[in-house]
Amino acid sequence: MTHTVLIVNLGTPAAPTDEAIREFLREFLGDPRVVDWPAWFWKPVLRFLVLRFRPAKIRPLYESIWTEEGAPLHLETEAIVEALNGTLPEGTRAEAVYRYGEPSLERRLEEAMEHGPVTVCSLFPHLTSSTTGTIDQLVERARRRHANPPEVRVFHPDAADPGLIQALVDRYQEATAEMSVGPDHLVFSYHGIPIRHDRREEGLYSGGCHATTRAFLERIGWPEDRATTAFQSEFGPEPWLKPATEDTLEELAKKGVRRVVVLTPGFLTDGLETIEEIGEEARETFLEAGGKELVRVPAVKDHPAFIRSLRRIVISAEGAQEGSGGVPLDVSPRRVPADRRERSA
Repeated sequence: MTHTVLIVNLGTPAAPTDEAIREFLREFLGDPRVVDWPAWFWKPVLRFLVLRFRPAKIRPLYESIWTEEGAPLHLETEAIVEALNGTLPEGTRAEAVYRYGEPSLERRLEEAMEHGPVTVCSLFPHLTSSTTGTIDQLVERARRRHANPPEVRVFHPDAADPGLIQALVDRYQEATAEMSVGPDHLVFSYHGIPIRHDRREEGLYSGGCHATTRAFLERIGWPEDRATTAFQSEFGPEPWLKPATEDTLEELAKKGVRRVVVLTPGFLTDGLETIEEIGEEARETFLEAGGKELVRVPAVKDHPAFIRSLRRIVISAEGAQEGSGGVPLDVSPRRVPADRRERSA
């Protein structure tokens, strides 16, 4: 019997081409937990506007971050899995899967359930319906379709996990080691979500983001009044979490802040949102507004401290599987165990 560990990241287009980007966006933006507008409105907009025009618009951005080996998100997810496999006991094997794109979480989960217990662990430390919620829902549906399901457990890294925070601190120190003058301000940029979603989930996502920021600041002894938690990647017409990252950087520059460091703790691997949106667009905004230097801190990816945290999750799942019966999943992100809510408040 094999214990399969599926490490889940969001996913990426298979290639920096219009068609590959279109296929990825069709699956991603077609998920009603990602865009929950009424289908009668959203499906025509997605089909006739977004999928028709957006791929060509963002293709040059994907081309700018693509490497000879492929997409950074894919390469760094594979590196996480390789490092994790080097720590796991015999009979337990991790592999990289994606919620959207290939290799597919849904397909590999169905296959793995035929051979033994499965642990699904996402790379999303901040809970919300459009990331962790859609993974939970997919797993629960797979369990219900299976005539005799093995044990399937789902885990998401904690927002203030010590290994995650240590990895963030080390990446920060590496990125700032060669600055001639230390930063004036730190900006923590998280992927935004609609305010409506965060209210519906009782502030679970925004609370988790602030918990990560606080844990990092406490770890390095940085004053809170010289740090800002902000949100990026807004999509669509409705209000999203504020402040916006680019607005924050522009305001800081206009107030006389000359050197900022931007961390993106919600992105455990780098991709378009970090390399291009922060490293290029946000930097340009800050410099044009009067800033002198913006340093982007790379993602934690396969940092040893984070890998140790993932290993603890996997080993704890193996211990649980020694008992009897499965663990029913609660796919609603607002009904997380109370201790998780308190740590994210």
